[in-house]
Amino acid sequence: MDFSSKIAINKGWSDDKKYCVTDQNQQKYFLRVSDKEKLDSKKFEFDMMEKVASLGVPMCKPISLELCDDEVHSLHEWIDGKDAREIILSFSEEQQYTYGVEAGSILRKIHSLPVTEFCEDWEVFFNQKIDDKIKKYKECPVQYENGQIFIDFLNANRELLKDRPQVFQHGDYHIGNFMIGEDRKIYVIDFDRFDLGDPWEEFNRIVWSAQVSPSFASGMIDGYFDHKVPDLFWKLLAIYILNNIVGALSWAVPYGVEEIAVMQNQAKEILEWYDDMKQIIPSWYLIEKKVNNKKGLNINLKKMSRLFAHIITNSILY
Repeated sequence: MDFSSKIAINKGWSDDKKYCVTDQNQQKYFLRVSDKEKLDSKKFEFDMMEKVASLGVPMCKPISLELCDDEVHSLHEWIDGKDAREIILSFSEEQQYTYGVEAGSILRKIHSLPVTEFCEDWEVFFNQKIDDKIKKYKECPVQYENGQIFIDFLNANRELLKDRPQVFQHGDYHIGNFMIGEDRKIYVIDFDRFDLGDPWEEFNRIVWSAQVSPSFASGMIDGYFDHKVPDLFWKLLAIYILNNIVGALSWAVPYGVEEIAVMQNQAKEILEWYDDMKQIIPSWYLIEKKVNNKKGLNINLKKMSRLFAHIITNSILY
């Protein structure tokens, strides 16, 4: 396909090059360009995206994949809209929560895809992951204030990883990978970190969502579980969040003091959410529930007041 224009998109951490391209008919597309060494993984990614799209998930639907010289070109539909992270706070808290519920429902659909690939035992795999991240954290030249709390919690709750199911994962599911279209609908983007694993591990990056919009993050959880969140989820969520933050510090060091500060501030915030791991449900979710319950109570009181007024009026008239 020949393009009349090609505009680079300089966002995200991916090594891939991304472009907004336009054809001769002024139709826009999203073009992702990868090294040819990624051909096999890009074929798998493209196939997965086709399966996800077939479920009716709102996304940049895949159109074509081809090897062009030394590059892999994957072409997708273009979404006119803005990054959800940039505009979510321009909406009411109720609408932020509704978008979160939709995001959770989308994730449940993604996780419904059947897995045919061989999966290593999750308990064995993830315990090795925990061991590796703790080792790197202890070897890191900088540390978190009260970081040992994270390590103690992880070590005390490893048995919860036993007999966990595995599904296809989006791999980077947080508010930074959503767009809100000009049609005001929410779309999920960037499947290039797809993986296999515990479906609940997919929430390990909800930290980024909660920092921007607690309402959106709370909605994601409620939407995924259809408002019936199991108790076990909260403990596993804590494991997956803490494992991420323990590993994040050594990752940040090569990027310099700014990224180190981001991770240190995030670690401090996580400890505040969990009251130094004395509570298992993060405070931003509990606060959101209280607000919603209060709103629901006010609505019910207004309805009762109108009903009572109607009864009084009728009794006076008759």
